[in-house]
Amino acid sequence: MSSDIERWVDESARVTTPDRMYWCDGSQREYDALIASMLADKTLIELNQSTHPHCYLHRSDPNDVARTEQLTFVCTQRKEDAGPNNNWISPAEGKEKVRPLFAGSMKGRTMYVIPYLMGPVGSPYSKVGVEITDSPYVAANMHIMSRVGTVALEHYKASKEFIPGLHSLGDISPNRRFIMHFPEERLIWSIGSGYGGNALLGKKCFALRIASFMARQQGWMAEHMLIIGLQDPSGKVTYMAAAFPSASGKTNLAMLVSTLADQGYKVWTIGDDIAWMFIDREGRLRAINPEAGFFGVAPGTGFSTNPIAMETIRKNTIYTNVALTANHEPWWEGIGTEPGSGLIDWQGRTWGPGGAKAAHPNSRFTAPARQCPTISPSWEDPHGVVISAIIFGSRRSVTVPLVYQAFSWQHGVFMGSSMGAETTAAATGAVGVVRRDPMAMLPFCGYNMADYFAHWLEMGKRMKDPPKIFRVNWFRKDASGKFLWPGYGENIRVLKWILDRVEGRGKAVETPLGYMPTADAIETDGLKIPAGAMETLTALDGHGWLNGTVEMEKFYRQFGDRLPKEIWEEHAALRKRLVE
Repeated sequence: MSSDIERWVDESARVTTPDRMYWCDGSQREYDALIASMLADKTLIELNQSTHPHCYLHRSDPNDVARTEQLTFVCTQRKEDAGPNNNWISPAEGKEKVRPLFAGSMKGRTMYVIPYLMGPVGSPYSKVGVEITDSPYVAANMHIMSRVGTVALEHYKASKEFIPGLHSLGDISPNRRFIMHFPEERLIWSIGSGYGGNALLGKKCFALRIASFMARQQGWMAEHMLIIGLQDPSGKVTYMAAAFPSASGKTNLAMLVSTLADQGYKVWTIGDDIAWMFIDREGRLRAINPEAGFFGVAPGTGFSTNPIAMETIRKNTIYTNVALTANHEPWWEGIGTEPGSGLIDWQGRTWGPGGAKAAHPNSRFTAPARQCPTISPSWEDPHGVVISAIIFGSRRSVTVPLVYQAFSWQHGVFMGSSMGAETTAAATGAVGVVRRDPMAMLPFCGYNMADYFAHWLEMGKRMKDPPKIFRVNWFRKDASGKFLWPGYGENIRVLKWILDRVEGRGKAVETPLGYMPTADAIETDGLKIPAGAMETLTALDGHGWLNGTVEMEKFYRQFGDRLPKEIWEEHAALRKRLVE
């Protein structure tokens, strides 16, 4: 055992004063004991074991159901290093504010010490974290989402590096809830929440906020991206990474069921949320999925929209804040089946039609990646997979075409940096408002995003053959508000064009935005779309894009002199191309 880890654990125990301490070893026996303890104290509900073996339901406090971005801080010594994209407080002030909340916070509870490995076993790219928590729910979920116990400590012996994360439920009060990141110390503190993104510290806290800071220092990339492999008729697999903000089709793309399977096109899943990417000795960009499980949003996931996900979560899954049928099966809006009578909502109340949502809109499932039917044979390759294409996508009902390709890596970085997604009425009170979310990383970048753009540009210079960069939009609508593109499994047709472009094929025309497919470049045989839809989907809305450049400029201005000149150059070049 490492004295560094032991010293930190002992110091944390002196502050939090737990009744007991338990070091997790990652065994199945340990996981089963965690589940049994929560069933005994009724913080877990056993689901129908005939239809959902080893599946359980957890109900969280109604005030603790989502990431709390307004209470999430990046604590760098200098405010400008955190950037306008983060809430900032100095490390000294942050610790002074939050340390008292940890005092005695684990009294009467068990302290679980969770050594965990992010990334495949034996990979030089994998990294170790140690989370201390007083939540058995967190400990059980970390079992699914990472590689816990002895395997992590063995990796630590070689690396001599670990990311400490201290978490306590505290009293679950929103007034005493803080998620604190200290990137320069590589330290995470979280108190007052048991929700996944706030409490499973290996996920957004380590794998994105802290890891993105480390990646810039060490010359790699930590990105909010899925990783897939597209297999062509010859059997060759080409790997792609893709960044999508929430509600933009990320998980569905990661687990896509190809409608061109009869032609030999198949999508393999490597990861659905986070990619760590490194430049190898040949100058190629390689990626690993640092996670071992899926922490997905349940509502909208159904048998018709994502059958692969539904098969994945049929067993060995922890559900959070979904509804419960009379037959003790999980249910949520969009699952594709009727709820039946006797449905119990996510708060344990009898539910009736016409009332509030039965499942919380942010209800979740936590499931092992290994049981996904489309999981790639290479998903745990310690050397990662070579990335040939990077895709940026977001929900846009107008202006943004179905797909187009960047002119260069620099142009692609600009493309990702200017990406925006439309909000919904439920989230903002206004429909169609474009919120800038560069590379889908705005909530997760652990430092100034202007420096993040500069890091992307620098990475491109170091690669021998950088991946081609693309932008996609599955959500373009016609004048009557109907979607023009069917999406889901038909997105394989767009991926096929992307693959063709990567391999030097695929018909395209040069436009002010980039290389856009000709109206006949994307295969439409057997596709049910309105007449003229492909022309609209591949058309240039010059006026809309000119207006967009004004909004981009407003967004960029907040970064001041730190914004790379290359971004301004690409912005000016786009405006020039649009007005010529």
